[in-house]
Amino acid sequence: MRVLILSALIVGTAACTWVPIEKGGKAVRVLPAGPVVPGCVGKGEIVVSVKSKVAFYNRNPLRVQEELETLARNEAPSAGANAVQALGRPADGSQRFSAWQCP
Repeated sequence: MRVLILSALIVGTAACTWVPIEKGGKAVRVLPAGPVVPGCVGKGEIVVSVKSKVAFYNRNPLRVQEELETLARNEAPSAGANAVQALGRPADGSQRFSAWQCP
């Protein structure tokens, strides 16, 4: 019975988005991979992480990637940036982004 309840809780929470977008993050664009728009000025790197595994359950990789992107967008304004670009794929719930100030 305990295993059934625990499994139901894990599956139920795995679908939830745990990272809300903040006011400042809403104005931050996510740039696609490739060359950065001319005129953008680099503002450094942002490293973010979330739980990719809950107990023995691996969370949905798309949900994890979405949360990492949201965290990067939330952090960008504090770096003086209005855009972020992934520097690679997520690994173990962590991802690096470059921060940019674009026109």
